[in-house]
Amino acid sequence: MENAKPISVCDAVAQAQSCVKTMPSLCVNGEVSGYRGPNARSGHCYFQLKDAQSSMDVIMWRSTFNACNFQMKDGLQLEVRGSFNIYGASGKLSFVITSAHVAGEGLLRLQVAQLAKKLEAEGLMSDARKRSIPRFCSRIVVCTSLSGSVIEDVKRTLARRNPLVEIQAVGCSVQGAQAPATICRALAIAAQAKPDAILLVRGGGSFEDLMCFNDESVARAVAASPIPVITGIGHEPDTSICDLVSDRRTSTPTAAAESVAPAFDEVQGQIWERQRRLAQAMSAILKAQRANIESLSQSANRVIHSKLAETKVYLDHISSRKCLTSPDAFISEKQTSLELTAERLFAAMPRDISRFRERTTPLFMRFNKAGESFLQPYKHALSLYAQALDTLSPLKSLARGYSIVQADDGHVVSSALDVNVGDRIAIMLGTGSVHASVSDICTTNKLSKS
Repeated sequence: MENAKPISVCDAVAQAQSCVKTMPSLCVNGEVSGYRGPNARSGHCYFQLKDAQSSMDVIMWRSTFNACNFQMKDGLQLEVRGSFNIYGASGKLSFVITSAHVAGEGLLRLQVAQLAKKLEAEGLMSDARKRSIPRFCSRIVVCTSLSGSVIEDVKRTLARRNPLVEIQAVGCSVQGAQAPATICRALAIAAQAKPDAILLVRGGGSFEDLMCFNDESVARAVAASPIPVITGIGHEPDTSICDLVSDRRTSTPTAAAESVAPAFDEVQGQIWERQRRLAQAMSAILKAQRANIESLSQSANRVIHSKLAETKVYLDHISSRKCLTSPDAFISEKQTSLELTAERLFAAMPRDISRFRERTTPLFMRFNKAGESFLQPYKHALSLYAQALDTLSPLKSLARGYSIVQADDGHVVSSALDVNVGDRIAIMLGTGSVHASVSDICTTNKLSKS
């Protein structure tokens, strides 16, 4: 080998490329590091995939990146498939990914994030949907594992802060595949007791340990509970979907217990503070009302004094009238005035009537004359109409020997067919009338001699 002929860098890289191409496709697990996002022009992604011992440069073409249903970021655990490739110009070795999906805890977190987005879109995380929790709860049901220390911590906290709170416990599994079903059942049992609130609590644990509180069925059971649900799951950094849909989220089981049972000292302090505020409010109200009453009293006094002064002036004025000071003289004066008025009235009446007659007599004469002139044409026309009516009058025909025959019901008989033999008829003549009975009927105009 020492006497081997040297080759160029290009040939060396080409041989390395040939060797790499013979390697099979690999499936690799690793953590994303140095992620720079898709290139603005090409859309390709460049980053490193690493574990505790090593790292390698990775290329994800735009088509592969667009096929991913998750958000790329540093720290994400990926399971990728691809093969190594050497770039000829630089001789740099890179792993080209053909497919990728989230692995391990990263996959779980992705699934939790997708479920959270779904439930948020349905409004289950909306503050408007969440129920109000009583300030002072007197009855609490705790849903948790009865074998751990959590239930004892909750009981001690409630007993220390407010021993009057009644506590019930419903056991359920808080970890593992069977946990979601037992939690849903425990929530249903707890609601049947109709407490003021339900505490759903457990101690801390890994993300995988708390996955039962990210289960969709448990989240929906919490949201659908008719009783307000308070969660205290894990520790401060942990936030499950149950925390997001619950009516109140606390950081620990102890904090959950404290939130429903204010300490006696705190309650007493609030009572004193409210008493102080109430006393201040009452004092302010009384002060304002006292000032209002004083103002109204002053206004009333001013109005009364003003009215009394006006009344006094009025009484002084009317008391000086002659009708009150000298009633006899006043009556005598009025009587004299009435007599004079009556004399003038009686003196004026004949004169006024004579003047009225002088003015109206010519008017009446003119009116009568105009009326005669106006009615003359109508009188002549009326005379002509009267003559015509007299000529056409049935009475004229009756006077000439004709007659009018009426049946019993009063209608005029104009044809022999209008009556039957035996019918009663009335015959109106020029003078008087004749009542007869029909004995024979002839339909011609010839009179029967029988």
